[in-house]
Amino acid sequence: MPALTGMRVLDLTQWEAGPSCTQALAWLGADVVKIESPGTGDPGRTLRTDLWEDSEYFVNWNSNKCSVELNLRNPRGRDLLLKMAPRFDVFIENYGPGVVEKLDIGYEILTSVHPEIIYAQIKGFGLSGPYADYKCFDMVAQAAAGALSITGTPDGPPIRPGPTIGDAGTGVQMALAITAAYVQKLRDGKGQHIELSMQESVTYFMRTMIALGSKWGTEVAPRIGNDLDPTVTLLACKPFGPNDYIYLMAVTDRQWTTLCEAIGRSDLAGDARFSTLPLRRENNEELRSILNAWTGARTKQDAMKKLADEGVPASAVFDTKDLFTDPHLHERNFIHRFPGKEGDNGISLLGWPARLSESNVPIELAPALGEDTFGVLQAELGLTTAELNELQADGVLGENAIADE
Repeated sequence: MPALTGMRVLDLTQWEAGPSCTQALAWLGADVVKIESPGTGDPGRTLRTDLWEDSEYFVNWNSNKCSVELNLRNPRGRDLLLKMAPRFDVFIENYGPGVVEKLDIGYEILTSVHPEIIYAQIKGFGLSGPYADYKCFDMVAQAAAGALSITGTPDGPPIRPGPTIGDAGTGVQMALAITAAYVQKLRDGKGQHIELSMQESVTYFMRTMIALGSKWGTEVAPRIGNDLDPTVTLLACKPFGPNDYIYLMAVTDRQWTTLCEAIGRSDLAGDARFSTLPLRRENNEELRSILNAWTGARTKQDAMKKLADEGVPASAVFDTKDLFTDPHLHERNFIHRFPGKEGDNGISLLGWPARLSESNVPIELAPALGEDTFGVLQAELGLTTAELNELQADGVLGENAIADE
């Protein structure tokens, strides 16, 4: 049985920070019902749509959910939401500042109809403080948390990090908080209010670099680029394309000796120029020249295999295409292939990294907008098809909702 079987989630999230949270819960077995605006739905659905009905962005963050089109600006739509709420354990939203208040579905309202609900909110800067009303996206949160300040080369400007830790990192932290609150609710029967700031969430991922350079917050941690030490560095490989590199991390004296043996230069381990880390740093250019000559004669995959097989921490710089063709990820069934629609070739999705021996949830494709509207409202509220048709005609439900045959 999946780990979170029994947890029921009303999902009023959009873009990535919220959907990454509810997808994580769904992949652990929670029943997630995504409430979307009629006609448009989650704005992430239309982000760079080209190969699929919905954008690749949306599909990647909304697996294993149901979709209900419900107009919350319509009093009847809001009323349906409030009637559904007592049947769920969790309510989560990540709208912009003030939106849930305008919709009149804030914490006080939800707890008036369901006192035991877990009410979760993701905001860019939290619900209090001088930045509380500021709008936020992933890179805004990363800038506010210092992530840009430590990314790049020492003599260059701050650089935007690639991974969306401001969004997805916050989402996974919220999933953990919700799970903890759910466990507590099972113990004492009480719900609670959870608030998570994206700015504060990103600082969690900053701790190591802060510890390596800020002296307890009294100095500015530097940008170090790709080179922390001569043997903690990026090295080019043939055929010298934009991602033909390996990243090497030989951080101990033993790993340094192993590295020398792996590249066929055992003599370097006894070379006075490189006998200690300070000396290796002092003779950085000479050492880098030797290492570059070795990696430059090999592909990144060959260099990775040779070094890693010998016990040296190193990896090829995988590009995003490499991930989907990597034999290791395929053997571990981390790549999930779904058949195409209307004759196309289908799509591949990356999986959920947590593997629980007693909890397995097959990944399902993200739902089409509103495809579960009638089914969910019939199951949760006992509405008849005639009643649902009337609500749809009055604009309370979206046009994509279709009655079950």
